[in-house]
Amino acid sequence: MDVWRPLLDTVTTYCILGSNPSPAAIQRARSPVASRAGLPHNPDMPDDIVTVTRAFTVEMAEEAYRNGLFPMYVPAFGVYTWHKPDPRAIIPLDRFHVSRSLKKTLRSGTFELTYDRDFAGVMKGCAEGRPVWIGKKFFEVYGELHKQGKAHSVEVWQGGKLVGGTYGVQLGAVFCAESKFHRVTDASKAALAGLVERLRERGFQILEVQYVTPHLKQFGTVEIPWKEYMRRATSAMKLDCRFA
Repeated sequence: MDVWRPLLDTVTTYCILGSNPSPAAIQRARSPVASRAGLPHNPDMPDDIVTVTRAFTVEMAEEAYRNGLFPMYVPAFGVYTWHKPDPRAIIPLDRFHVSRSLKKTLRSGTFELTYDRDFAGVMKGCAEGRPVWIGKKFFEVYGELHKQGKAHSVEVWQGGKLVGGTYGVQLGAVFCAESKFHRVTDASKAALAGLVERLRERGFQILEVQYVTPHLKQFGTVEIPWKEYMRRATSAMKLDCRFA
């Protein structure tokens, strides 16, 4: 990732696991990258950090996504941790599961869904209660990616108020979902359903969601090996898709 070299903070960057660490190596190391950067051990933090930096730019973010990484922010230390989960979680677009109750809600007209109408508002909603990894710099970097047509949002409205949404990064026919939020019941689920519908309509091939969670599992989320994810993603990134 050549774009990183002039930008990385050499004091707080440790790529000691190499460019393609195995899950076993990461588990044995127990997040040594974070430890050597001076971050205390946190059992709730994923053991998949491959780099820690003080810098965070648009160029770094895009290059990271192209190479299967994504960032989080650690405000107590003012650093960005870069994550590479193996296996990687995706939602197969042809197997997205919507419950009967959610289908009923979507058909009822309770929500209005829009796309790219209020990207900043969606990011702010996602940051509510999540100061750990959505820092101030995230708004600047992802806001610029949005201006460049490389990041998009789905908004869920009720009574003219933004009550839910999701956002992520687009690279060709790959959409890397970052976060979602809700202020009323089912609003984030509606946002995800709206995202999948848009991706299907526009010919996208991959919806990446970072990690499997009990919440995401209900929609048909599966895990695939990182190498398989990158094989598929590298090919899909070459395709020309339009989100908006």
